[in-house]
Amino acid sequence: MSAEYPEFRLGTELSTSFTATLTERRGDSVERIPTPARLVDWLALSGFAINSCTAAQLALARELRESIHAAATAIATDDALPESAVRVINDHSIRGRAAAVLTPEGGREWRLSSTSSVEDALGVIAADAIALITGQRDGRWALCASPSCRAAFFDTSRSRTRRWCEMNTCGNRQKKARFVANRRRQPEPARNGSSTS
Repeated sequence: MSAEYPEFRLGTELSTSFTATLTERRGDSVERIPTPARLVDWLALSGFAINSCTAAQLALARELRESIHAAATAIATDDALPESAVRVINDHSIRGRAAAVLTPEGGREWRLSSTSSVEDALGVIAADAIALITGQRDGRWALCASPSCRAAFFDTSRSRTRRWCEMNTCGNRQKKARFVANRRRQPEPARNGSSTS
């Protein structure tokens, strides 16, 4: 992995990890898959053995990413699902021809076709998003409380009250900002040995 690009934010859900390839959506956004090769890197980390990717496939991936984010945001804010997002997610899910296969160790791998491996991987991501959106997994959609982020995430915490897409990024940044603001509001302590006349 190249040090010239920002690190990936990999979560526990495939489709929300995918939407996290664009972060700080309300601030200075950070594109984490700026090149086709970088999408190949992300897919490899997510369990898809992809050899190459074209600029057109990267554009398809970004379209799917933004459609998943739009649908998840709509659910988190109790709005209707955007028709265009539903269409894109469904199209990717239908087009993908990946097959889940059992490994000898009892794990799961994805068998992708050699001619459309990127599209197959995108189909798996779309199907994962559909499972989350339709409530097939236990959790709830929420938006990150960071004003510069506002990423949609799937909260599987016991209380379902998580506020941040990731505690080690947005959560820590907000805690630090609150700490600094509170310190500024506190009066300076009196110095020892100061005299009054």
